[in-house]
Amino acid sequence: MAFRADEAAANAYERTKKYLVPVTFSPEVRAESEEALLDIVDEIGPAVEGYPTWHPLVSKHNSRNPETEPNERTGYRGLDHTRYFAHGFVTCPYGGAEQVIDSAFEINHHCASITAEELDVAFYANGAKPVLVKCEWPEPLNPGKQIPKKLAVPLMLEQELPCWRWAERAERWEVMRPYLLGEPHGSRSSLFVDQETALAMKKAYMAMVESGMFGPLKMD
Repeated sequence: MAFRADEAAANAYERTKKYLVPVTFSPEVRAESEEALLDIVDEIGPAVEGYPTWHPLVSKHNSRNPETEPNERTGYRGLDHTRYFAHGFVTCPYGGAEQVIDSAFEINHHCASITAEELDVAFYANGAKPVLVKCEWPEPLNPGKQIPKKLAVPLMLEQELPCWRWAERAERWEVMRPYLLGEPHGSRSSLFVDQETALAMKKAYMAMVESGMFGPLKMD
């Protein structure tokens, strides 16, 4: 089935709204929270299920164990009840918002800035302290808040190239797509990158595979 970005984004948004804006909120609070959620999507892009492993929000990880979700292994402290967007995420701890914010600002990335702020809105549950963590890029994004090729390709290469030092087998592109394109994704694009960028990424990745630098291609 062809990947339909609008449909994937709409489905992800509905799941995120159901989680962050529960029916237990009063009608007035729900209205405020839904408006705030729409503003967040407008600012940092559509709701998503997982990041490309080269995305600045999750890039601080062990190179042998890449991560697709923000957590302690990617440098964050105090995350709880978290939902993701293309260029940021909302986490809703009941206490300790400061440690979330402090840890986000401690993540130094050479290509993007990671910032965080506590939100003055109700998300997830009464008593939670929502925090918005954002990735601020040095270049304008493509339409649909997608990451331009000039950033996505080198970030992917920076992550994958060092793996030649310890890799024994090369993974097929079909296996790597969720890690390099993010979730949700199709065969040629995702909510993070358009078809042109995804094709350039595939060509760059397959050039490394075909060089033999990772070892023989893993077929199973």
